This record gives sequence, C-alpha cells and structure tokens, in this order.
Amino acid sequence: MEPSVSSNLPWVEKYRPATLDDLISHEEIISTINKFIKEEQLPHLLFYGPPGTGKTSTILACARQLYKPQSFGSMVLELNASDDRGINIVRGQILDFASTRTIFKGGYKLIILDEADAMTNDAQNALRRIIEKYTENVRFCIICNYLSKIIPAIQSRCTRFRFAPLGVEQILPRLEHVIEAEGIEATEDGKKALITLAGGDMRKVLNVLQSTWMAYKSVTEINVYNCVGHPLKEDINDIIFWLLNEESFKTCYEKIQQLKTQKGLALEDILTEIHLVINRLEIPPRVSSQLLITLASIEERLADGCVEKPQIAALISAFSKVRELVV
Repeated sequence: MEPSVSSNLPWVEKYRPATLDDLISHEEIISTINKFIKEEQLPHLLFYGPPGTGKTSTILACARQLYKPQSFGSMVLELNASDDRGINIVRGQILDFASTRTIFKGGYKLIILDEADAMTNDAQNALRRIIEKYTENVRFCIICNYLSKIIPAIQSRCTRFRFAPLGVEQILPRLEHVIEAEGIEATEDGKKALITLAGGDMRKVLNVLQSTWMAYKSVTEINVYNCVGHPLKEDINDIIFWLLNEESFKTCYEKIQQLKTQKGLALEDILTEIHLVINRLEIPPRVSSQLLITLASIEERLADGCVEKPQIAALISAFSKVRELVV
C-alpha cells in the first residue's frame, strides 16, 4: 500500500527532505540549529525569506530529530495560513497547547506558525504574551516571507534566520536526483530553463518539472517554457526586432498581438524578458534609463489591473522614442 500512496504524491512532497542532513542549502543555518538541538538550548526561531527556500522543510526536519514518531502529534502543533489564525485561535488552540504539560515526557513542545505574515496585528500581540509566559514549556518557530509584517516585539523574542534564494549549484544536484529517481528524459537546456524560471525557488523547479513531464514526456527548453506559458528567447528577440525596426505602428502592434494570442503569453512576462535584453543593448545610458522608466510605468499599470492592449501601444511608442533619440 505504501508505494502507491507515495507515488500519488506531488513530487514537492514526495522528495521533501526528511532529516537535516537531507537539506541541500543554508549550511550555516542548519549547523547552528543542530548545535542548539544537541546542547538542548533551542531558542524561539524566526525563519524568513522567499518561497521555496527550505524554511518549512528545515523546521519539520528539526521536529523529527527532536521527537519520536509516536510522540510527534502530542508535542508539535503546526498551523498554516489556510488555518484560521485570528486572535481567537491564538487565545484558544495555541494557548491551550502551550499551557498544558505532557505528564510523562520531559522537554518542551514545538509550535510551528507557517506563513505568519498573514496574522493580524492583534493576533501577533496576543502571541507575544504567550511566547513570554510559556517559554519553559514550549518553543515557537515563526515562518514568514516578509519580515516587515512581523511586529518588532515578536522579532526581538526570536533568533532570526534569513533563507536566501537557492543558487544553481544547490538546486542542480537535487533536480538531477529527482530526474534519475523518476526516470525522466531531460536535456541540459531543459534543466537550465527550469532553474532560470524558478529564480531560486526549489518548490517551483519540482512543480514545473512534474507538469512538463506529465504534459510532454520530455523536458526540453521549449517544452518547459510552453508548459508555463513563458515567452521563449526567440519570441523576445522577434518582439525587440519589431519594436526597433518596424516603421508602421499598426504592423508592429498586430505582430505582437498575434504572437501573444498564438502562444498565450502575458505582457508582464514579455516586459520582464525585454528588461533583461535592454541591459545588453548598446544604447546611450540616458536613453536606456528613459526606456526603463517607461517600462516600469507600463508594468505598474498592468499590476493595477489595466487592460493589456493600451499597454502594448505604450510599449511600441516607448521604443519609437528610442529610435528617434538614437538614429
């Protein structure tokens, strides 16, 4: 029964590290936490950083090292953003768990608050008092993406660790391990595309890998980009060529709109890739800075929910100004 259960799991969960030794990154953080555990001096912890960098995996691996499987349920309370974590939950479930002692087991309990930046300020203020009052009985691990959304009073009561985005040298061995374990056909440019799109997020690498393999049964650069609807390098090169060389506004607009519709591309993704190319173009700094400011304004309007068609027109006009200034 067990193999079929694990085979049905998403690869993100199937290959989640079970122990601290399995973790692929942040060696300094892991060695420090290992020392805390060995010397039985674990403080309250605050993990922060972008998604997919190993924050939850690290504390779950710590919990498995601290507690035996049979006592795990009674010693660890894990609450996620999907759970209701208003002030009533802090005063109810968290307070009850923190204030009750285990009769036959020594040591402290562990409360893991994942995605804590979604907690209200009132809930965080109530939590501050519980952290203070029940330190003898319980340790807290608070996990968030944005440190600024955690009130200073809680920050000062925890030891903070920043989980930076993962580097290529950290992601690649784990990626190759999953590819080998699942028997996947993956090209080198396919692996490179996965790592580029992920931006240091291991969870995204595995999710896109699984989606591409299920859809195409072959992980190549083109398949990866098509699977997530991200523009290919050739598409971006074509768009920039039209923007810089096409004299007719109408023709340029129609070509970009047709490419977008055919491949299901988002203008925001196109802008992101154009921005990377602009930095390599040989144009005067004054001109490139004006162009980047205009692109930033277009991106801001898209983020605010504006329709894409007028923003394509704004993009074409920005490049026509560049042509006038350079030629």
